[in-house]
Amino acid sequence: MMDLGKTKSISILIPDLRGGGTERVCLDLAREFVRQRHWIEVLLMRAKGELLPEAIAEFSVVDLAAPRARNLLPALVRHLRRSRPDALLVAMWPLTAIAPVAARLAGFKGRVVISEHGILSAQYANEGILHHLGIRVSMGIGYRMADARIGVSQGVSRDMATLAAMPISSFHSIHNPVRSLPAPDADALARANAFWGSDGKRILTVGSLKLVKNHPLLLRAFALLSVKTSKLLLLGQGEGEAALRALASELGIMDRVVFAGFHADPSPFYATADLFVLSSNHEGFGNVIVEAMSFGVPVVSTDCPAGPAEILENGLWGQLVPVGDAVALSRAMEQGLSTPADKDALRRRAADFAPEIAARKYLDLMGLA
Repeated sequence: MMDLGKTKSISILIPDLRGGGTERVCLDLAREFVRQRHWIEVLLMRAKGELLPEAIAEFSVVDLAAPRARNLLPALVRHLRRSRPDALLVAMWPLTAIAPVAARLAGFKGRVVISEHGILSAQYANEGILHHLGIRVSMGIGYRMADARIGVSQGVSRDMATLAAMPISSFHSIHNPVRSLPAPDADALARANAFWGSDGKRILTVGSLKLVKNHPLLLRAFALLSVKTSKLLLLGQGEGEAALRALASELGIMDRVVFAGFHADPSPFYATADLFVLSSNHEGFGNVIVEAMSFGVPVVSTDCPAGPAEILENGLWGQLVPVGDAVALSRAMEQGLSTPADKDALRRRAADFAPEIAARKYLDLMGLA
């Protein structure tokens, strides 16, 4: 519902609300913008996804009814001519290339700020030369029309600059806001403990079961652990689950691997874990690392482009291992399970990524601070 007490209006454009990290980041930013007395509308190419009811309850949600990227330009032009917000914040290519063009065509006078949340050169590495050329051309045009360009890590900003053939000084690196998860109650803890089952050490990973997360690497590293009473819990869902179950059986660890599925509130699992592990091939940022640290859980991560090393400050706050090295990952997991963690220090580091910090930086770039 619109609150006329809000001082400025911000439109946030994203593809949909499927529940991925980028969508959650945008909603968390929106909440902080509202806390700072701004009115928010969420523009969606397609009004679908498990986070849609949550967004509708808190913000004005507009379905642009654009099933394909090619349908977005005219739909967004029409909406901006009607709505005329004070600022437009856009996340995820190709929206980040299309929206600045739409703003020009609509005669939009507000600031257009675009943000990327992943390493696009890696994300689309297997799409072929023509697709890669399309990315570079569209970014080269659209990015130059934007008023500000944001990468969620320094690595993402460098990737954006390279693809768009622009100087790195034209980009701002703003780490993702990571909201504090609620402390789980006794019932939630009991349900999480039921998933874990045994009394052995508990290793947690959180994320969609897709190729970029490289869960096969994690399963192989887990199989190498010398302590055979530990449990590995995968919190997330995806089309890769069947293959991962087959691999776990092949490795002889199926009885110690828990496929817990998707849970909207992961806090009980963080609260009951002994170690958090991220095995990704690349990550734009890595919100789940911060979430784990906020519960005082020690972290082991692959040193993948680009966020984990920035969050962990090159190993100061957790262990980093080479991408794809199961032996190194297993050794780091052994060390993480056997070394006492400074839980308070981890929580303090997690607080560096509080939503209000990122929101102030975004608002400054939108000219609304």
